[in-house]
Amino acid sequence: MIKSREINKPNGSGAKRLMNAYKCSVKGFKAAWVHEVAFRQEIILASILFPLAFFLSISRTHLLILLSTLFFLLFAEIINSALEALADKITLEHDTLIGRAKDLGSAGVTIALTFLILVWGEAIYFYFAG
Repeated sequence: MIKSREINKPNGSGAKRLMNAYKCSVKGFKAAWVHEVAFRQEIILASILFPLAFFLSISRTHLLILLSTLFFLLFAEIINSALEALADKITLEHDTLIGRAKDLGSAGVTIALTFLILVWGEAIYFYFAG
């Protein structure tokens, strides 16, 4: 039986692995910005809504919920973009399962966007109604 420390890990271990993981994450953010129009649009939306959350929120918990919707949307978009890039690498021809995977990724983004609209809509309504 091979012990875990004997396995050659390409990203290293400990602090080195954390630094390499961070570098990969930065490359991922750059790739999303350069190649994904939707991600750029959502970053712009988030940069507008982020400071607005501090004015609309009625408590720290409410602030965290508002900000969480922004991060959830960006997370969903990055996962969707990764799935689409991988699917396109496999084939650009029509494939039922790849099409389904892309549609499911898109549905995930739609859920995140709907959640954002509901939470922010409620916050805006009560800010002006209250």
